[in-house]
Order: sequence, then C-alpha cells, then structure tokens
Amino acid sequence: MQPDQLSSEEIAQIRRFFETQKIRKKKEVVYSQVMDGRDPNAWANLYTEDALAEWGKYGTYRGREAIRNQLQYLLDRKQFEGFHMTTNFWIELTGEDSATSRCYLQDILFDLPANHSPVVEYGIYEEDWVKVDGDWQIKHHRIFFLWPIREDVAGDEFATRMVPTPLA
Repeated sequence: MQPDQLSSEEIAQIRRFFETQKIRKKKEVVYSQVMDGRDPNAWANLYTEDALAEWGKYGTYRGREAIRNQLQYLLDRKQFEGFHMTTNFWIELTGEDSATSRCYLQDILFDLPANHSPVVEYGIYEEDWVKVDGDWQIKHHRIFFLWPIREDVAGDEFATRMVPTPLA
C-alpha cells in the first residue's frame, strides 16, 4: 500500500461518515425548513409510508398520510413565523440500511408581544431511519419534551437506552 492510499477501514469510515451526513442534512436542514416553510408534502415525504410518529402532547400518528395531515393545521399560519432549531446531533448507523439519531430541539415563535419570551419549548428528537431505494427516511420519530413541562418518559430511561459511541 502506498503511503497516500487509504486503508479499507479508512474507506469504510468515510462511507459511514457520508451516510451520517445524508441523515444529518435531512434532519437538520430539510426537516425544519419544510416544516417551518409550511410544505406538508415535502415534510411527510421524509417519512416511510408506515412511519410511527410519537409526539407527546401533540399526539401519535401512524403512516405518512396521517403525519402529512398533522402539518395541515399550520397552513393557515405564516411561513417562518417560528423556527424549529436543532442542535447537538448524534447519528449512529445500526446497519447498512438503518440508523438512529438524536438532536436537541428549541422551538421559538416570532409573533409574540415584545415582553414575552419567544421560546415555546425545548426537547429531544429521536428517530430511527431506514434507507428506502437509496433514500434515508424516518421510520420511527419520537419527541421528548423537557421544558416548559417535562414529560414523564417511562422514568427517563431513553437517556440511558443508547449511548453514543466514540468517534474513531
């Protein structure tokens, strides 16, 4: 092997990195942009046909069509009147065509009086992803709300259910 050539393990690490970045782009950029931009079709297409969405106080929905309908109620509101900001990403490939991810959520609104905090809620998104025809889609989506009211999430076991693996 030449000194400037990558080993097979390094090539595998690069491939895993690319796959995690595809998921990150879907969640960090596309998900929030189409949700806040009020595009229920593009938003729903991030999910598999049989996806399960567990959104705490906002309900539980099974299937892409039910998920699409959940965003319909926002269509009479202004585009980008608030932001779903996501940070602190963790994405773990669990197989060739499967992954899990977590990120923090800060949800804010702009159309509030000046003396009101724009922060609506804080939470943690958690998704199980599958690759369908080469495209990463959300199979199971969960939100755990932490503020202003912390939801009882089965004794908060989700925090210890999966621990990110260190980067190599």
